[in-house]
Amino acid sequence: MCVIKPQRPSLGPALTAPIPGSANTSLNIIYISHLHPPAHANLENIGGMQTVSLQLLEHLQRRTDISVFPLVVESPWQGTELRTLGFLIKLLGTLPRIIQEQHADVVLFSSMVTAALAPLMRSRVAVPMVTINHGQDVTLPVRLYQQWVPKVFHHLQGVISVSAATQVASLERGLHPTKSYVLPNALNIQPRAYHQPGSREVLESVFQIHLEGKKLLLSVGRQVKRKGHAWFLQHVLPKIQQPIVYLMIGQGPETQRLQHLRAQSPYPEQIIIAGQTSAEILQHAYDAADLFVMPNIPVAGDMEGFGVVILEANEARTPIVASDLEGLQDVVQNGCNGFKVAPLNAHQFAQTIDDVLVSKLPSLSNSAYAWVTEQYTWSRVCGQYIEVLQQVTQTVPPVLYR
Repeated sequence: MCVIKPQRPSLGPALTAPIPGSANTSLNIIYISHLHPPAHANLENIGGMQTVSLQLLEHLQRRTDISVFPLVVESPWQGTELRTLGFLIKLLGTLPRIIQEQHADVVLFSSMVTAALAPLMRSRVAVPMVTINHGQDVTLPVRLYQQWVPKVFHHLQGVISVSAATQVASLERGLHPTKSYVLPNALNIQPRAYHQPGSREVLESVFQIHLEGKKLLLSVGRQVKRKGHAWFLQHVLPKIQQPIVYLMIGQGPETQRLQHLRAQSPYPEQIIIAGQTSAEILQHAYDAADLFVMPNIPVAGDMEGFGVVILEANEARTPIVASDLEGLQDVVQNGCNGFKVAPLNAHQFAQTIDDVLVSKLPSLSNSAYAWVTEQYTWSRVCGQYIEVLQQVTQTVPPVLYR
């Protein structure tokens, strides 16, 4: 039975402390992000961190009880690293002046990349600095970067992790528990038409497939090793008893390997490697799918911080079967919006998929939608962000930074 329990911002490793805050307290925020694509760029299939940054800023700016001054770099997909470096160098010289001009109370970095400036400007910034971290921006296996991460944590006054797993990775790298919070990512949820049969017909036409009498499994995301797509094709798909078609949307370093595995498969017609698609086709895929799968596997230095695609699937009434791993552990509640399976357990993964497809789909689809609309809307989570920022500004005396 699915029981939806209210979630609150969490403090420290126990993840239980409530955050006091006053919605009437005015707050001036400087928001800094390197995760924004150009204003007129095609935003279809942008990554989870980019989606979160765009939507969080949008909802912060809608609030009437705070003021937000954004400092963002709009980077195309090619040359992002050089643009980000130039953006950070410029901020080193201009941020202290902007903070004074805007009468800012707090600086909020969108990731550890921009927060990396904290040790270099702490003596010149007289307000608290807070960052969001997402997983890989904490665990990136680069020696110099890992040596810098503890210094960044030391010079910040708050760190908002998107999952308990990301928080643990931060604590392991020297973050003090009193600075540590956990807030989930969220989703823009708009009323819309939902018609699974119509969406299945669209996919049949676009991908030249036949879905009659078959269940549709879906994965969406960058095709990298930790996502477990190759492992799923090799070890899980052959064990699934129900007639299925498996659709993968996205691309990445593993795409060529996935295409090779499909070519070697005795049932290639079951496997559709779609690459990037339009936003319209992506939405049809979410609506048409019977089950969303995230078969992540552990990869050293590359963790799944959260999994925004889970929220997108649940919003389309598509439940999840996912590895019980890292940030996925927070987002999937067994029997509510899907089920978690022990990582690398191919038999249990296939058995769980068959069990859901045979007997649990109707109730699980409804509870998945209720779960995401109750827990993971930006209007809810944005308010929690403001509570955390208010606590940081009320707890940390500005005199410490002058």
